[in-house]
Amino acid sequence: MSSLTLALLSSGFTFFCTVLGAALVFCFGSSKKILLTQLSLGFSAGIMISASVFGLLIPAQKEALSSGSGLFSVAGGFVLGVLFIIALDRTLPHLHMLARIPEGPKTALGKRTLLFLAITIHNIPEGMAVGVCAAAAAQDLSGGLGALIALAAGIGIQNIPEGTAVSIPYYAEGATRLKAFALGSFSGIVEPLGAVLVVMFSSLVVKLLPWFLSFAAGAMLYVVIEELIPESHNMGNKESDLATVAVLSGFLLMMVLDVALG
Repeated sequence: MSSLTLALLSSGFTFFCTVLGAALVFCFGSSKKILLTQLSLGFSAGIMISASVFGLLIPAQKEALSSGSGLFSVAGGFVLGVLFIIALDRTLPHLHMLARIPEGPKTALGKRTLLFLAITIHNIPEGMAVGVCAAAAAQDLSGGLGALIALAAGIGIQNIPEGTAVSIPYYAEGATRLKAFALGSFSGIVEPLGAVLVVMFSSLVVKLLPWFLSFAAGAMLYVVIEELIPESHNMGNKESDLATVAVLSGFLLMMVLDVALG
């Protein structure tokens, strides 16, 4: 199976999970949006941390050692991934969930648009990670198809609450349920686009696999540490405890998936 086909199938699955999560706006009211958003962010953070470690960094280290490129390639790719998200964070105006003050350049864009841009930034490294693993799986490298399935499953599962965390705040801000569902769904479209874009350079990806794997890991971990975990713990003690449990639950689930499928 070609790398493009693998990328389309796996990223299509993760996008479908975003749509599924966004559809929950038809089931929940806005009164529970803050706690639900916190738990969703915490669960997503746990999934992304585990996916970054078990699905990206550890395979990057193994590939670096087997190819003779050295661990510098892993560290270098990790740093570049962090710098990439920092650059996006500072050049694109956006508003994080549960935040009041926008980040990035000053703009006249509305709160909902800024929130949408923030979620788009979140999803870029996830799509890239799927694309990198698809390119590796097509060449039977870095864990092969099992690693791709585990990563796509983990990202897909965390996309369900993430889609919910987007659509419900939109509904709470006055949008109709249908519009909130559409915007929540569309927030995940960058994942298939990012995966396909990476696969277009698949020959380069295979040659520099440790760099690309660690790049995606660095980008994902920066998003988790700088945004998802702080936002999931910005309420009272009880809610913070629940958010912490959500983070650990997400980490545990992805770790089990990696062992079972990787």
